[in-house]
Amino acid sequence: MLEPEDRPTRRGPNPPSAGPDPCGELLVRTAAGDTRAFEELFRSQGSVLLAVILRIVRSRALAEEVLQDVFAEVWEDCTRFESSRGSGRAWLVTISRRRAIDRVRSVSAQRVRDTAHGERQLHETAPDVQHEALENIESARAARAVKGLPEEQARAIALAYYRGMTHVEIADHLGVPLGTVKTRIRDGMRRLRSSLGVTDAR
Repeated sequence: MLEPEDRPTRRGPNPPSAGPDPCGELLVRTAAGDTRAFEELFRSQGSVLLAVILRIVRSRALAEEVLQDVFAEVWEDCTRFESSRGSGRAWLVTISRRRAIDRVRSVSAQRVRDTAHGERQLHETAPDVQHEALENIESARAARAVKGLPEEQARAIALAYYRGMTHVEIADHLGVPLGTVKTRIRDGMRRLRSSLGVTDAR
């Protein structure tokens, strides 16, 4: 029987050796300018990274744009990948998450800017819209008031103010003396001011 000191020492399991990292190998080859490795990287990892991005941006179209940005960065900066610090896929996922978060922040900021711009435009145009609306209301009131005038006064005023004719042109058009035209317009305008509640300035 073996004494305790003679018993063989039980050893624990050997630490697992790092397994192959196909994604990391493709990154190393891409860093060396291997375009085929880059294409294979896109084919093998694109769908995985798209799912990661989609969970953040919540838009398929936006996620596809971000994915293109990710692989553009990979092509430019894949020399930064260090296998000693993690797997190739983990490195790609980190880039994808960062890019997706940046895009969400950018879109949110743009929405805020667009909203602020829209509010400024609304405040800037509101007085013009209000003024135009008031003018339209007043024009409609004036048109109704003109219709309430005697026909000869209404016609003379319509020719003067709606068609822009001079008093002489109105006289020729109606075949009446110039003084008659002036009288009709003067009397008609007095009636209009009265019906519209406008007081003559003294």
